[in-house]
Parts: sequence; C-alpha cells; structure tokens
Amino acid sequence: MDEIRGDETRSDTSGDATAGASGGPSDADGIRGAAAGTAAVPLSVLDLVTVGQGRTATQALRTSVDIAKLTESRGFHRFWVAEHHSMPGVASSSPAVILAHIAAHTERIRLGSGGVMLPNHAPLVIAEQFGTLEAMAPGRVDLGLGRAPGTDGATAAALRRSERLNEGADDFPQQLMELIRFLDDDFPDGHPYARIHAVPGPVQATAPGGVQSAHRPPVWLLGSSGFSARLAGTLGLPFAFAHHFSAQNTIPALDLYRESFRPSAVLDAPYAAIGVSALAADDEREARRQVLTGALSMVRLRTGRPGLIPSPEEAAAYDFSPMEREFVDGWLANVIHGTADEVRGGLDDLAERTGADELMITAHAHGGEARLRSYALIADAYGLPTAP
Repeated sequence: MDEIRGDETRSDTSGDATAGASGGPSDADGIRGAAAGTAAVPLSVLDLVTVGQGRTATQALRTSVDIAKLTESRGFHRFWVAEHHSMPGVASSSPAVILAHIAAHTERIRLGSGGVMLPNHAPLVIAEQFGTLEAMAPGRVDLGLGRAPGTDGATAAALRRSERLNEGADDFPQQLMELIRFLDDDFPDGHPYARIHAVPGPVQATAPGGVQSAHRPPVWLLGSSGFSARLAGTLGLPFAFAHHFSAQNTIPALDLYRESFRPSAVLDAPYAAIGVSALAADDEREARRQVLTGALSMVRLRTGRPGLIPSPEEAAAYDFSPMEREFVDGWLANVIHGTADEVRGGLDDLAERTGADELMITAHAHGGEARLRSYALIADAYGLPTAP
C-alpha cells in the first residue's frame, strides 16, 4: 500500500453545524462531536430500519424518522444507517435514499452511512449520491464505508454482477482512493478520469459564475477486524468499529488503529467510534423481553433463515436448542440492556474500557415504540437536553 498516503485525503471536511436551540453539542470540524449532559463521550445512533412481524417497511421508515427527530432534539451527535441486502427484517438496502428522507425531517443532527459497502458500487455513483446529500443537508453528511458485502455471497454476486467477490474486497484501498478523488475532483492530468466529475461537487465552483460549498462529506472507514483499522490509521481517517457484532475484536482493532495512525489534513489525532447494541426499558424484565427478539432474529440469520423481527411473545415461547441457547447467551452478553441507569452504567464502562471517542447506539427490538422509549430513557439518564 505504498501508493496510499495520509496526506492524499487533504480536502476540507469541516462542517458548519453549530449548537441548536435544543442545546445539542457543537460540531466544529465535521467529525469530532462534543459530549452532552453527563455523558463522557458523544452519543449517536446507528439505525437498521428494522421491520417486525406484522409491520411494514413504510412503518419501519416512519419509525426511523421518529428516532432521528427524537435523538436530534435530545442532543445526540449523529444518525447513521447501514447497507444490508436480502434481509426481510432490515429495510436499509439504500442508505442514500433513506438519508435524503431523514434530511427532510431534521435540521441539525449529522446524517451518514454506517456504512455504504464500497465494493458493491462504482465509486463515482457513491460520490454523486453523497454529493447530492451534501447539497440537501450542507455540513452535516458523513460517508462511512465498509468492504464487506452486507449480505450473503449469492446476493453479493447479484449486486456486483460477478462471482469473483474477493477481488472487490482486495481492491478496497484502490476503490477508496478513487472515490476520494471523485469527491475532491482532483484526478491528475493524464488520468483516464481527469475529465469526469461527480456532480454535485467541486467542479461546479470552477464553472463560470459557479459557487460551491467549501466542504464535502467526511470519509470514515468501518470495520469488524483489523484491515480497515490499519487502513484508516494509515490514511489519518476516522474509524468506526462494529462492536455490536464483533466484540472480541474491538480492543485489538482500536489499538491497531491508534498505533497505525498518521496525522492528515483530516485529523491530527485518532478518532474512533464504536457501534454498541443497547436497549433501555422501564424495568429489567421488559428490557430482556425486548432484546430476546433481536437474539432470535440473529439465530435465524446465522442459520440461513433470515426473516422479520419476531414479536416478544414469539421470542419468549421459542424452544431454543442447546446450541442456539449457547449462541443467544453469548449474543446477549454483548447487548447492554436493563433500566436506564443500568444501560448508562454499561455504556460508561464500555467507553472507559475501549477508550472510544464516541458511542453509536443501535437498538434491536420488534416494535418502534420500544426503540423510541429506549433512546428517550438513555437521554434522560444522561441528562441530555429535553425536547422542545
């Protein structure tokens, strides 16, 4: 990777969002957030637009809007959605489309992908989509990128129109640099793409009478192992780790990121967020009842039976095999759940153990009401600003 240098990610990524009327955290550079209330680090949201049994995708998307509006009003820093495919219970196959919808219903909270799976798409298409989002919501769009397919191998082959899936992952660093050059509109003279421009984008400022925003979406790298951690550190980019499904790798990956970090025009010091599964309820029993629905959903996904998120009643009545019970126990050990105070304690402990700069909370439950209630309870536990 000698051709990849941290100083190549040199564009201005500063945001212009400031603290709003709700008292939310300021956002001085488009990446780092400020902790609100009594939280030790900024709190954010990772949303999967989950669809429960008896619910429609329309209802799931409405819930995502409600979550974005609630968390914006309570001082959460950002709201990300993640690309998944061919999963009936996850309606987030098109992050750019969902983010445009969320942008129309919010004003301050940062919006982004957690993430877009780069090997599934042409870099130019992603640059165009996120340039459009930046034009819709200036100064508050993040572009988080992953190298996994976000689905099974057969679906990935359909997305990429190729059976050679490893090539996409292996070419990730080159695809990344191509995407960044499209975002910055700075291919060198003589490059085959030198006369190709991602629009909306910087090229509009060079046209006669053109005026273009001085910033573009900050690029984040996402990962669940060491590959993207090292690459993010080498390039001096912010890094987000999927602790919610790869907890055993969290600290090694964050250590690798920090050890590999080289200052860039984007960041002068490492900045790492981690995704964490957490759900608060009014009592421990209800919290357990709700998170069991996500655990059963994961059992079915891991055994090739993806479906809608089961109801709490179905999850409670399900007869887990010994092997499934072992999986569920391990899964739930990494889901912070309980009362608001218990969840706050678990989040604080996780932030201290990992040294994470930001926590991105994802709430897995059957119904939107439980997820909304969870975010409200967590906001209350940390004394975040009250909704206007």
